[in-house]
Amino acid sequence: MHNSAPQQSISNKTFAEIQLGESASVSRTLTYEDINIFAMASGDLNPTHLDFDYVHEQDKKNKVTGHSMWNGALISGILGTQLPGPGTIYKGQNLSFHNYLTLGDTVTLTITVKSKNPQDNSIIFDCLGTNQRGEKVCSGTSEVIAPTEKIVREAIALPELQINNPGAQLQRLVAMTEKYDPIRMAVVHPVDRNSLFGAIEAAKANLIIPYLVGPKAKIIAVAQEDGVDISGYNFVDTEHSHEAASVAVAMARSGEVDAIMKGSLHTDELMGAAVQRGTGIATSRRMSHVFVIDVPTYPRPLFVTDAAINIDPTLEDKRDIVQSAIELAHALGVPQPKIALLSAVETINPKMRSTLEAAAICKMADRKQIVGGIIDGPLAFDNAVSMEAARIKGIVSPVAGQADILVAPDLEAGNMVAKQLEYMAEAQSSGIVLGARVPIALTSRADSVLSRMASCALALLLVRNKAKGIP
Repeated sequence: MHNSAPQQSISNKTFAEIQLGESASVSRTLTYEDINIFAMASGDLNPTHLDFDYVHEQDKKNKVTGHSMWNGALISGILGTQLPGPGTIYKGQNLSFHNYLTLGDTVTLTITVKSKNPQDNSIIFDCLGTNQRGEKVCSGTSEVIAPTEKIVREAIALPELQINNPGAQLQRLVAMTEKYDPIRMAVVHPVDRNSLFGAIEAAKANLIIPYLVGPKAKIIAVAQEDGVDISGYNFVDTEHSHEAASVAVAMARSGEVDAIMKGSLHTDELMGAAVQRGTGIATSRRMSHVFVIDVPTYPRPLFVTDAAINIDPTLEDKRDIVQSAIELAHALGVPQPKIALLSAVETINPKMRSTLEAAAICKMADRKQIVGGIIDGPLAFDNAVSMEAARIKGIVSPVAGQADILVAPDLEAGNMVAKQLEYMAEAQSSGIVLGARVPIALTSRADSVLSRMASCALALLLVRNKAKGIP
């Protein structure tokens, strides 16, 4: 983001006016939009620059410089607008990059006049870039031909640009399953178009081998309305949705299927069968739900839990909720997810249970009662997802501004967060129930085909990674 208001006009300094030792600088914070716009303009699609999970810790230790060329572009901006300014002709640049630069880092770039050559009006500038910690990120020189005539121009108001690619993270999630064989999935009561065709598309994508559990005649009738032949699929005929839920759970309990997906029935029907004592698929861990949300303006998938099952979870429940979400993140290739425990404030307030429980969960993590992630809280939503908000409030945290997992204090808060992202930020989501013997894709009747396919992909990644010994 820019650190100052736009100029009304810009003017240059001529070769004669510029003095040795004179300098100019600019400060910018690297945002997700900057990275994508730079990639579009330059054609640089190097995953080291675009994919924050791609860069390994060893690369950072070796000071591999992601987004380094962005520094060069900013130096060009100083030369063209400040010193010398309009009329400058860029001759060359020789820069070295010294420290890793990533999302949310603030860089201050300074150019200083090193030498002048009156024979061709060329000037060489020393260039130095430092980050918000005072560490050197780049250094070197730039050479320009300075203007000899005074120029004053009205500043051009650049448009506000924002790069949105809805669904990209969900598509990436589906693509992650390509190396795996499909899993057997009981699709419960798929008697409407969305749930049936979501399963069919997932089967075509080699994500699942569907077992269509429900009234066979109704299921076939839905397919025939669109002229689709599903005679080659596996059917388990039942009279109604209650029976379909019970049969699907029994199939999961006996090992006939690896996962379950909700079709056109109420969540309570399916989950009631899943938790039924003696015949259900509950385990010692509390079941919980995780939304995996693709927010176009956020650089990674965002996990929100629990927004669908546990209305008012206890501290013990939250321990299970957090651990299950961490293990899902591991299955999706996030080795050390950052977990933000949400509240309305960032400080411990004895009158607010959510802040006390957040503090207790952090201590549980310190004592290895929760493992596999970096946990902090309480954090308000803005501080969990915005480095700028965290910086303004003086919050020093390895999680603030870059959370992978948002843990809501209760179902109401979690559901509001997930739904607001969907309807006001063009987010798309998939979801999965964890803590049962098999994953349960708890889809909504309004879910798109992509959302349903992504939920199937979540189940597949969980099943296959569990088979490899990854929790």
